[in-house]
Amino acid sequence: MTDIAEKIEQTSVEPSVEQRLHDSLNLNRRDFLKSSLTAASAAGLGGLGLSLVPSDSQAFAYEPYLRDDQLETVVTSCAHNCGSRHMLVAHKKGDVIVRLSTDDGRYQHNGVVGKDTFEEPQLRACLRGRSYRSRLYSAERLLYPMIRVGARGEGKFKRASWDEALGMVAYRMQELKQKYGPTALLDQSYAGASYGVLHKSDQIEGLLGRFLGMFGCRTNSWSVPSYQATTFSSRMTFGTIEDGNEDDAFAFSKLIIMWGWNPAYTFHGGNTFYYMRMAKQRGCRFVVIDPIYTDSASAYDAWWIPIRPNTDAAMMAGMAYYIFANGLQDQGFINRFVQGMDRETMPNWAQGQESFKDYIMGWSDGVPKTPEWAAQICGVSAQDIAKLAHLYATTKPAALKASWSPGRNAYGEQYNRMAAALQAMTGNIGVLGGCAEGVGKAWHAEGIAYPYDEFANVWFASIKSDRWAHCVLNYPNVKREEIGLWPRQDELDGVIPNIRGIFWQGSDWFNQLTNINKEISAIKKLDMVVCMDSTITPSGIWADVLLPIATHFERHDVALPWYKGHYYIHRPKVIQPLGESKTDFQVFTELAYRLGFGERFNPKATRDYFHNDDAVDEAYLRDWWEHKVMPHQGVTMPWEDFKRHGVYKFKLPRPHVAFQDNVEKGVKWATPSGRIEIFSTTLAQITDWTKTQYGYYIPAIPKWIEPWESLNHPLTQKYPFHLISPHPRWRTHSIFHNIPWLRETFAQEITINASDAKRLGIQTGDTIEVWNDRGGIVLPAYVTELCMPGVVVVYEGAWMDLDENGWDLGGNPDFLTNDEPSPAGGFAYNTCLVTLRKATEGRVHRPGWDVKATARSQVFRRDL
Repeated sequence: MTDIAEKIEQTSVEPSVEQRLHDSLNLNRRDFLKSSLTAASAAGLGGLGLSLVPSDSQAFAYEPYLRDDQLETVVTSCAHNCGSRHMLVAHKKGDVIVRLSTDDGRYQHNGVVGKDTFEEPQLRACLRGRSYRSRLYSAERLLYPMIRVGARGEGKFKRASWDEALGMVAYRMQELKQKYGPTALLDQSYAGASYGVLHKSDQIEGLLGRFLGMFGCRTNSWSVPSYQATTFSSRMTFGTIEDGNEDDAFAFSKLIIMWGWNPAYTFHGGNTFYYMRMAKQRGCRFVVIDPIYTDSASAYDAWWIPIRPNTDAAMMAGMAYYIFANGLQDQGFINRFVQGMDRETMPNWAQGQESFKDYIMGWSDGVPKTPEWAAQICGVSAQDIAKLAHLYATTKPAALKASWSPGRNAYGEQYNRMAAALQAMTGNIGVLGGCAEGVGKAWHAEGIAYPYDEFANVWFASIKSDRWAHCVLNYPNVKREEIGLWPRQDELDGVIPNIRGIFWQGSDWFNQLTNINKEISAIKKLDMVVCMDSTITPSGIWADVLLPIATHFERHDVALPWYKGHYYIHRPKVIQPLGESKTDFQVFTELAYRLGFGERFNPKATRDYFHNDDAVDEAYLRDWWEHKVMPHQGVTMPWEDFKRHGVYKFKLPRPHVAFQDNVEKGVKWATPSGRIEIFSTTLAQITDWTKTQYGYYIPAIPKWIEPWESLNHPLTQKYPFHLISPHPRWRTHSIFHNIPWLRETFAQEITINASDAKRLGIQTGDTIEVWNDRGGIVLPAYVTELCMPGVVVVYEGAWMDLDENGWDLGGNPDFLTNDEPSPAGGFAYNTCLVTLRKATEGRVHRPGWDVKATARSQVFRRDL
C-alpha cells in the first residue's frame, strides 16, 4: 500500500491512498497509546521499573483492529473465472476496504446467520476471493494511463493523461483501419477481470466486440482456451452447450467418475463439494482418472486410475467395447434417443456408413477396440478398464463428469465425444444423478444489461485465438485452415486478416496462450497494442498503451454465476476508483465519441459519462432487472430490495438436470436430427474441410486419433517427459499470481515422480530447467509418489519473467506448449513433451516480480 501511496502522491492525484486510509479510519495512535499506557500503569507495570513516557512514543507495533460496529458492510462478489462467482462482503471504513468476509446465510430475503440449506446454500468465497484486498491495493495496481517509451516488452512507460492516451489510441485505430482494412485490429477480450452484466469483457457478448464491431474494424478470436474441444463436442452431440446439471444433482448419484476433474481446484459450480459430500454420505462411490493423485481423490477416498496424458479417448473406447460385448448398454434409451450408436440407429440417408458400434467392435476397420487394445495406448490395465466399464454400466444413476482438462489436447474433441457416447449408451442422460456434461453450462442467466445493436459484435474475420501469432508472422502466405478462419457469406470469405494491432480487455492472454515465444516474435511486428486492466500484467509489459480499469469494487454491476449456480449478486460501487481508473464502459464510450459513434455505443449516456457514470449504470441495471430478470424468470423482488439484500437466490422447483424434459416429455434435442448425435449429421455432410473453421477432417463418430506428442511417440527419445499444466488452486489462470499471501501457501513448481527424480538425482527444492524446441523455464522441484512416472506437472498461469537468454524464470509452462491447430479448435496445452535437469550454475527461479515475497510452501514438504 505504501508503494501505491507514494506513486499517487508523486503524480499529484489527491487525495492519496494513504491519506484516504488515515482520514477514513480516523485513528489517533497517540490517544490510543495514552489510554493503553495509562491502563498498564494502573495494572502495576510501573512498579517494574519501566519508564513509560507516552508523549515520546512515535510508533506502535499494531494498528487497533476495527470492530464490525465501526465498519460499514457491503455485499459484493468475486469477479473471475475460477469455477464460481461467490459472495464477498466488504467491511469498509469510509472509502477503504479493511477486510473481506463472505456469505453467512443472512443476506437472502430475511435470512438469519447460519442459514445454509440444500435449496439455498451459502455462496462462500474461497481463498482467492478472500485475498482480493491484497490485489486491490497491490504494488502492481495500474493507477493512471501510461504510454510505452522503451522497446516493446522492455517495460518502460511514461505517465500520460487520459486525453493523450485516448487521443493516441483513436488516431492509431483510424490510421490502421484506413491503411490495412477492416481486419487490422484483433479482439482478444476475455472474462478475466471485467465480467458482469454491464461491464463485460467477453469474446461473444463483451464491450470490446461491441465497440470494434461498430467501428468497423475487427478480427475476432473465436476459440475459448479452457474448453473449445468440449464446446464443439456438446454442440455436435446435443446441439447446445447447456448440457450441465446444477451441482445439487450430484447428491443423488451412486457413482461419480471424475475424469480429469479436480473439483478441489476447479469447482464448475461453487457448492460442488457441499453436494458431493452429501453423495458420499449416501454411499456414492468415486473414481478419479488422472495422471496425478489429486486432493479430490483423497477427499472422497476415490479409486485412482492413473492414465497417460492425451490417451483418454482410447481408454473410453475400450470401455465402450466391454459394454457392447457384454450387452450392458441401455438399448431402450439408445433406440429412443440416439442417432448412430449402432447400425439400427443410423439415419436413412447414411445407411452403409460407419456407426459408432461398427468402429468400436472393429467391424469397419478390423481393429476391435478391446480393453487390451486400449491398455497398450493409455497405460491402464485391461482389467481396470473392464472393471470400470462394468461398474459404470451397472450402477444407476451414475455421473461420468468428463472435465475440460483432457480436452485441452490434440484432438481433444474426440475425448469429449467419446465421453458423450458412454453417457448415452448407459442411459445416464436426462436422469437425476446422471450426467451429460461436457461443457457443463446449466441454469440460464440473463447476462447482458446493455442494448442490442445490429452492428455490435460484428467481425470481418474470425480466427482461432492462439493462431494470431502464426497469422502475423506468415502473412500473407497463410492458408485459412492454418488459422481456423471462420467462413463468411461475403467477399471477405477466405481473406487472411492483416492484423496490425491488438486490444487486450480483461485479458492476460499474452501470458496464457500456447507457444509464448512465437507470440513474442509476432508482437514485435505490430503497430499498436492496447492493454486495459486494473493491474500491470505480463501482457501489459508488452503493450504500447496501458489504460487503468476500475476493479469490480469500484463500479456498479451485477455478478452472474459461472456456468453453475442459480443466483444474482448485486455489486455496488463499494469504494471510489483508485487513482485515475475508469470502467471499461467509460473508456469505450469516450473512444466511441472520438470516433463518431458515441451515442449509438452508449445510448443512455452523454459524453459526460466518462466523468460521472453512476446514474447511467443505475439506469442500465434497473432496466435489466425490471425488463429481463423479473418478467423472464418469475422474480417479484423489486430492484431496490435486491440492492438492499445484495443477493437473489432462486429456489428451483426441482434439481436442474440437463435434458430431463427431452427424456421425460419427448422434447427434441437441438441437433439436426432432434436426437443425441453420436453420428454427427453436420460433420458427415461436410465435403470441403478447408472451407470450415475447423480446417481439417473430423470423423462423424468419436474415434481415437494419435496425438502429435505423447509418451507413445518416438519424440520421447529426445523429450522423455509428458508435461501437463492443470489449473492451480491459488490462481485463476494468471489472476492472483501477484498476491504474496497465496504464494506463501502454494509454490510454482514442477511435480516429478519419485522414481524419475531418483534416477536424475533430483530432490524436492532443487531448481530445475525444463525445455523443448519451443522454449525453456526454470522452477523448483516437488518430488512425490502422487504423479505417475514419465509425467511432470507445472500449473498454468505463472507470470512470465524472462532472462537475457530467453529462459522464463517465472516457470510459465506456455513457453513449452504447442500452438498447432487441433481441428475442432481445442488448445493443445496438455500435448507437450519436455526434458529436464538440475539448473546450471547461476540460473535461478523468480517466483514473482516482488522477489522478496518468495513462496515458501516447499519448506514444509518432506523430500522423497
